Amino acid sequence: MQPPMKSSRSEFIMLRGLRTHVRHWGAEDAPKLFMLHGWMDVSASFQFVVDCFTRDWHVIAPDWRGFGLTQRAASDCYWFADYLGDLDALLHHYAPDAPVQLLGHSMGGNVAGIYAGVRPERISHFVNLEGFGLPLTRPEQAPARYAKWLDELREPPLMRAYPNKEAVAARLVKTNPRISASRADFLAGHWAAPNAEGEWEILGDPAHKITSATLYRTEEVMACWSAITAPVLWVEAADTDVWRWMGPKEVARLEIDRRREHIPQLRCEVIQDAGHMLHHDQPEALAELIEGFLP
Repeated sequence: MQPPMKSSRSEFIMLRGLRTHVRHWGAEDAPKLFMLHGWMDVSASFQFVVDCFTRDWHVIAPDWRGFGLTQRAASDCYWFADYLGDLDALLHHYAPDAPVQLLGHSMGGNVAGIYAGVRPERISHFVNLEGFGLPLTRPEQAPARYAKWLDELREPPLMRAYPNKEAVAARLVKTNPRISASRADFLAGHWAAPNAEGEWEILGDPAHKITSATLYRTEEVMACWSAITAPVLWVEAADTDVWRWMGPKEVARLEIDRRREHIPQLRCEVIQDAGHMLHHDQPEALAELIEGFLP
């Protein structure tokens, strides 16, 4: 049985020149917990975990630039470092004087992990949900990567439209068969919206799909992880499909284990019967882990 749904409220603030949507749950004077969603996701994605919390929290969850209800960047592509800048501005806005408790899923976990090493004094506790990073790259891949980026700038990607909300929900279920119909219906109403023609469009700037011009420099990221001073809760899903983009499972497993060894204060947990969207699949188990980790 699913717990009652807790109400959230929306706020719009200016961050680095963009009108940014921030979703809040809980009382303003409750302990703050910042939650960062992943690529092609939205802040409402954390609703089910928030519903399962047994303690009082003021959850603060932004929509990243170009996602959800946040303004799209006035650019033809997105740069990863801008997420760090947006996070820094967000924390300065809501918690300028104290270290914060930070959670990130997937891309949000990657952003948060780097930030926690760059500004270690700003983070008291960090929860990383499947924020493994990207596949290893080699310098000799750079020419082809730049060429691909240039080609995609000439022919920008498009975002598929859906005939109605039900089709959006069906798409969510197809991607994640574990999600219930009611939760898929809820997410569909936040993940997409009707356009002028009556079709439902994903609330994500298609420019996010353009290949990054620069390679993922793993050792630079690991240097940031090594500088993290906060305790870190690392949560994986037992049935994660990270292998789709990290390479063969056995090789990727060794690489992920190598990477997380760089984090000084690390606690690792695995949630059973869950995929990459573990906050949708097992929100009760995840909420219990989070609240058992945070002071």
